[in-house]
Amino acid sequence: MQTRKTALGLLAALLLPTAAFAQEVVIKVAHFLPPVAPMHAKVIVPWCDKLAAESQGKLKCQIYPAMQLGGTPPQLLNQVRDGVADVVWTLPGYTPGRFPVSEVFELPFITTTHEASARAMWDYVQANAMGEFPGIKPLATWVNGPNVLHFRDKQVKTLEDIKGLKVRAPSRLGNKLLTSLGATAVGMPVPQMAESLSKGVIDGALVPWEVVPATKTQELTKYHAESGSARAMTTATMIYVMNQKKYDSLPPELKKVIDNNSGREFSAWVAAQHVAADAVGRDVTAKNGNTIYAIPQEEMARWEAAAKPVTDEWIKETSAKGVDGKKLYDDAVALVKKYSTAH
Repeated sequence: MQTRKTALGLLAALLLPTAAFAQEVVIKVAHFLPPVAPMHAKVIVPWCDKLAAESQGKLKCQIYPAMQLGGTPPQLLNQVRDGVADVVWTLPGYTPGRFPVSEVFELPFITTTHEASARAMWDYVQANAMGEFPGIKPLATWVNGPNVLHFRDKQVKTLEDIKGLKVRAPSRLGNKLLTSLGATAVGMPVPQMAESLSKGVIDGALVPWEVVPATKTQELTKYHAESGSARAMTTATMIYVMNQKKYDSLPPELKKVIDNNSGREFSAWVAAQHVAADAVGRDVTAKNGNTIYAIPQEEMARWEAAAKPVTDEWIKETSAKGVDGKKLYDDAVALVKKYSTAH
């Protein structure tokens, strides 16, 4: 009997490390930029560090930057849905048509500051767009900085000045915005933009300040037009999402750690990191001796009027899919206004 007890005790002792090890959960986090990118260094790494600290080491990240799990950026959504990755950062704009409802935040002249718009987008998605996230759980939703017009050698001050210029657009709605303003929209990814600017294939580009240093846009352009309006010409929506099954498999105390590091305020915090990156990009451009200027509010009112058909068309398109496009647009505008005045 004693021998049996000893044997059971030994067995239990042998199993203890396994049980302790089993409590450690590895979260595979994937994205499309190199580790030097602000999103990797200033958002994903600190987020992973917080998970580890708050879970007493039970949650650990394995980060795969620059598409190290294979595939291309548009495939990140399928990778997280299918469990190839547990968490991904991506842009809905990479997969046109999959986020028709939350795309509203990319419409012209709808967003204000980074944080207010991020809080608004979180609430809006939770209320109206969760059907766009099958098999995945949103951890954060936000917009990057207001896109700025960067031109090679022409200072654009009016609608008449932009007419016919070939300008790089960031998204489907960015294309429509530029077309409505009279420019020739050219859709292309950011890496291709630098080469196109240097060769004169395009006359300008619509991108946020944060993109400037990595692409050396400050060396390829001379004039930089910011919106004199309180609202951005356009932005890009971004999402940080988790495989739903992976989340569901976690014990309650680890789910709580994830919950404490996701949501509206986490979305605003992520957006705030883009504020800092935008400041760096603008500073680099100013130090290069380039001309940075705001298009006056009165002139921007003309641009807003010219861009209105883009919004009208979006409302019509969305309503044709069986939802109330006007109500969705009004909800987004109201939420942006609420958080722009509340903080």
